[in-house]
Amino acid sequence: MTPAAPSSPSPASIAARALLLDMDGTLVNSDAVVERCWRRWAVRHGIDPDEALKVVHGRQGYATMAVLLPDRPMEQNLADNRAMLAEETADMDGVVPVGGAPAFMAALAALPHALVTSADARLAGARMAAAGLAMPDVRVTAENVGASKPDPEGFLKGAAELGVDPSDCLVFEDSEAGIAAGRAAGMRVIGVGPRAAAHAPDVHVPDLTRVRVTAGGPDGTLLLHFDA
Repeated sequence: MTPAAPSSPSPASIAARALLLDMDGTLVNSDAVVERCWRRWAVRHGIDPDEALKVVHGRQGYATMAVLLPDRPMEQNLADNRAMLAEETADMDGVVPVGGAPAFMAALAALPHALVTSADARLAGARMAAAGLAMPDVRVTAENVGASKPDPEGFLKGAAELGVDPSDCLVFEDSEAGIAAGRAAGMRVIGVGPRAAAHAPDVHVPDLTRVRVTAGGPDGTLLLHFDA
């Protein structure tokens, strides 16, 4: 039996100047629709759906396809990705907020934060709305980057748009690719949910009910408190 990954110790609080938030699996539970759409795609291409689902989370669709079909021309991956985005945007059945996400996002309303997602703008807007979550004013979606997570480009762009040094940002992520992207950007990472636990984030929480955010002082510092 493979031993369970050790859980990260949770300090009482961490200071930061801005938060960069992944969407799927971190704020929004979209696993049901992701699984439906990618299982269909995998079957059409002769790929074991269970194997496909091991690599889909966190990446843009074309990047997942490149992992699963490494010899296929990228033009085909990009075309399939456009079709996949449209399919996912039309399917909101089962899309719900991650536990604690509504209160967490409400607490961030006047604080520096950005959405950094591998979804495009239409899909991000549809899923945030389906989950009843306010869309952050600052957001980095698939259209804004040239490389998918685990490349750090999206997180670095989010920090730049907020005017905050990467080392002063905290990333909230659920996937291996997203956690790797946050680390590559030189940021600390809060892992959310069961997928994150296996990839040794700086702090791991089962959901967002365990996180509270307060303004720490006149210098704009944020304090994140982690409940046991």
